Amino acid sequence: MKNILVTGANGFLGSNTINELLIHGYYVKGFLRDSNKYYGEVSNNLELIEGDIKNVNDLNTALFNCDCVIHTAAITDQNLLNYDDYYEVNVKGVINVTKAAIKNKVNRIIYVSTANEFGYGSLENLGDETREMSYPFNKLFYSKSKKAAHDFLLTKLSQIEVIIVNPTFMIGAYDTKPSSGKIVLMGLRNRFVICPSGGKNFVWVKDVSIGIINAMKNGINGEAYLLANENLNFYDFFNLLRENTENNFKIIRLPNSLLMLLGQTGSILRKFGVRTNFSMESMKALSVNNYYSNEKAKRELRIDFQPIEYGIKEAVSWFLKKPN
Repeated sequence: MKNILVTGANGFLGSNTINELLIHGYYVKGFLRDSNKYYGEVSNNLELIEGDIKNVNDLNTALFNCDCVIHTAAITDQNLLNYDDYYEVNVKGVINVTKAAIKNKVNRIIYVSTANEFGYGSLENLGDETREMSYPFNKLFYSKSKKAAHDFLLTKLSQIEVIIVNPTFMIGAYDTKPSSGKIVLMGLRNRFVICPSGGKNFVWVKDVSIGIINAMKNGINGEAYLLANENLNFYDFFNLLRENTENNFKIIRLPNSLLMLLGQTGSILRKFGVRTNFSMESMKALSVNNYYSNEKAKRELRIDFQPIEYGIKEAVSWFLKKPN
């Protein structure tokens, strides 16, 4: 596979994936709404194509003569009030990409979903690809929409090869929005960092990009792969972040009772049409140990994951150099 379309080309993962594809010698088409907002690497082997995944004609044009499409485009905001807002892009967008890919005889779709469509676990019993989505993520619109798109793709396996990759919490460069990089900026810009009681699985975005390329080469049709690495509670993550910055910020633990009060307040505000990231479910997500295994990806995709400290160092360096 040599000609690759990447949707969401100006996004955090999209930019990193394009960079990695170029390093590996692929010809890449980057699909995005505004090419002026692309901040990744430039190359003679990169063509930026403006379009909208809600427009099938745009996708047909972009997918002409492509071997594979890597679908990273998605709405990830947590403050939208209606599931339909997510469905319009995260599900209908996937349907459009799939239709256009089949029409243009594309060989394979790599669909980027989320780890949270699988049930998480503890350090002693990690979550994996066999576990059903669990609370609170089965109530959050974003993860529900990503799971719905996954289920749709599984109905198309006889028409096109589909590989699903499920990254955990990514850290690294080119987080222009920023998305997960907000957690790094907290440590760079503030004297105090508020620390929830839970934890996450953290992964360097470069490893996710390599995992996507390996999925193109080694992934099995219809299979899903958790692209995960280090399971850390938030306190340990912030401590590691502090060791890699010149800002000796203090870490203040947030009691669960206050976290739930914020969630309850947010849920009430949302009922009155106020857009906020706070809800009972989103605050609960910060209080659980959201831990996963990467054994399947290491075994079948042949990935060697690097320490998350690499991702932290890269993110810190990138944010410090990034113009405001």
